Amino acid sequence: MRILIMGGTGAMGSHLVGILAADPANELTVTTRKEFPSVENGCIRYVRGNAHDIGFVRSLVPVGAKWDCIVDFMVYTPDEFRERVDFLLSVCKQYVFLSSARVYAGSNEPIVETSPRLLDTVNDEVYLRTDEYALAKAREENLLSQSGKTNWVIVRPYITYSEIRLQLGVLEKEQWLYRAMNGRKIVFPKDIAEKMTTLTYGYDVACGIAAVAGKPAANGRAFHVTAAEAIRWSDVLGIYLDVLETHLGTRPGVVMPDAAPNLKNPETQYQVRYDRWYDRKFDNTQIDRFCDTAGFTKPADGLRFCLERFVRNPRFAQIVWTAEARCDRITGERTPLREIPSVKFRLAYLAARYMPRNLFELIRKLIKR
Repeated sequence: MRILIMGGTGAMGSHLVGILAADPANELTVTTRKEFPSVENGCIRYVRGNAHDIGFVRSLVPVGAKWDCIVDFMVYTPDEFRERVDFLLSVCKQYVFLSSARVYAGSNEPIVETSPRLLDTVNDEVYLRTDEYALAKAREENLLSQSGKTNWVIVRPYITYSEIRLQLGVLEKEQWLYRAMNGRKIVFPKDIAEKMTTLTYGYDVACGIAAVAGKPAANGRAFHVTAAEAIRWSDVLGIYLDVLETHLGTRPGVVMPDAAPNLKNPETQYQVRYDRWYDRKFDNTQIDRFCDTAGFTKPADGLRFCLERFVRNPRFAQIVWTAEARCDRITGERTPLREIPSVKFRLAYLAARYMPRNLFELIRKLIKR
């Protein structure tokens, strides 16, 4: 197959490239914002450019032909996707759209692909006026289903992890693991800790995507691709603490406020309210017709493996020092200023750490203006 993978150098995309490249009949073109060497045998070609630029995407269309499959990892706004959806469907035999299992509303039963979505059921008018991630993905799914074409496949991964991405509730590793590895306490709220979640290894999600790529029987349908086994967030925390205790020689401390601090932030509250407060379990019957999810990595094994790999060579993205300050306020700790890389970030940390929260938020809003 002739396959275009847009945004295919992330955790899931890089796994997918490796899986598809193992078939010598596949020719892969992968868009990237960074320089990547193309594979000499011609199986993989990396093209540097911005896949948000529709002109760049048009330049990739084979002359006088169509892509057999496009796999799209890009994150669009609904307006941006509306402008390109017809074009993308017209230049390929199959278009695989990466959505999210966050589109689903809460459910007391294992979720199936036809379970109600937040966009269709929630009564929160303020939330519905936003393009928060779960709503944006659902609106983009609607654009596909209303396109009048059926050469699309919607894939809905849930929370994925890898050797470079390890989440705890709504926290990325920079917000909890960095603290633990620097001798400070983890802040993890009780209201999320006792909820059930489903965490899936990025490689396994890539296997699910590869299983539907190029399959006409998958067209016009949605599939969630998730692990077969759910796990409680408190058990995820326990796995992390066990690994860190072995590595650090001491067990990191944990402070557990009753409610998630993110609820105070109008931009991040919805991820808690309309996802992490739900128990998330999935029925994989649909994707199991193409890929056996029973063979996916068990979360306890995968999380332990990935964290053990990471702590041997830790590499963090940029730390948000105001978020670090808010955690320190909760735990009563202080981040040494020598740890913070610039005067600007040190001042921001000190303001967020010691200034009354309402005053700090007011000043931040004024600065943004």
